[in-house]
Amino acid sequence: MQQRVRRPASRVAVPVMEAGFRPAINAHGVILGIDPSLRGTGYGIIRMAKPHPLALAHGTIACADAWPHSRCLAKISQALRDVLREHKPTVCVVEGLFYAQNLQTAIVMGEARGAALAAIAESGIEIFEIAPRKVKQAIVGYGAAQKSAVAKMVQRLLNLAKPPAPDAADALALALAHAQENSRYNLTALKRI
Repeated sequence: MQQRVRRPASRVAVPVMEAGFRPAINAHGVILGIDPSLRGTGYGIIRMAKPHPLALAHGTIACADAWPHSRCLAKISQALRDVLREHKPTVCVVEGLFYAQNLQTAIVMGEARGAALAAIAESGIEIFEIAPRKVKQAIVGYGAAQKSAVAKMVQRLLNLAKPPAPDAADALALALAHAQENSRYNLTALKRI
């Protein structure tokens, strides 16, 4: 079931749709998937088509290890604004939060996610999140699948000549999982931000 996540203090989830309602497959014709990371934010854009979705663009927003965090965050935001301008997606899907054992890693990932979400939110399109395990389950059929398995399945589902880079593959997988949710599959982890 899709859920809307309220703003910071309350964090209470409420249903967005009636249980029996399913939007049409083309309700969101162009879907942007984002896999945020400070040094390599993946993005992937698909367009809903028959008999299968088409990949419009995908890539990784790479930042050098020597760059300060602020420069990386600015690059992530600007690159995503450029992607939004060029492809005009109607919805965005971002990888849900994960539990990091290292506090510093969690903070850095949160910064990158925030930069990505701020750029997307400026455009006014809807933003959803899906837990990483649910994406792997939807795409590969196994929630603990390796990145290489996700990339190979994304390649197959989108009829790509070669598997996309790992971060881009994860982003495309997010977009595909959202497309599946809006057609016939039930991903209970899909939430509206």
